Amino acid sequence: MSDEVFFSAHQRATVEAAMARIIPSDDLPGAREAGAVDFVDRYLSGIAFIYAKPDGSGFETLTGRQADAWRQRIAILRQTYASGIGALDALAQKLFQANFIALNERQQDDTLTVFDRSGSQSASAGGAPGEGPALQQTLTETELEFLPLLVMHTRQGFYADPIYGGNKDRAGWRAIGFPGPASLMEVYTGRYSALQWFARGEAERYLEANRDA
Repeated sequence: MSDEVFFSAHQRATVEAAMARIIPSDDLPGAREAGAVDFVDRYLSGIAFIYAKPDGSGFETLTGRQADAWRQRIAILRQTYASGIGALDALAQKLFQANFIALNERQQDDTLTVFDRSGSQSASAGGAPGEGPALQQTLTETELEFLPLLVMHTRQGFYADPIYGGNKDRAGWRAIGFPGPASLMEVYTGRYSALQWFARGEAERYLEANRDA
């Protein structure tokens, strides 16, 4: 296992399969193609990939109390995932006599629906919220149960800047008609602004111009 991953092979496959049901593939790439699992696997690997440097050259090195707070936070999230994956497999076994990754898509959807409605997900260990990273994390991230946490991380892995490990080939951005900067350096130096993409009609014009691309 490299320094940039946390999940075991089974845990990773389970998370990836669940993410693929949260943002499924249709005529556009979904969470699987966007590598959303890479985003969360890297995030849980430690504290080396929390804050991207504004110039896109890498990640900030956390030290002192800030580093200690983030280690505590990541430890809580790791436990939430480990317990939640186990609970999801237990429910899949109860419903269909197989682990979650062995189910077909309809069975996976049914399992996630029952999991959500029954409160099967394991509660997190709680703890101090800490400070939010440059991924627009909720301040209550460590207090979320497994499924809400997974949904949030799936969305972040789909839409966050690719430097964080997800949004492969800008799949999430392309899905909403947002080209994005070539790198964070363009934003840092002022050569790129997303302002126009908040203006009415700009996204539609981009999609129309690139429909056959």
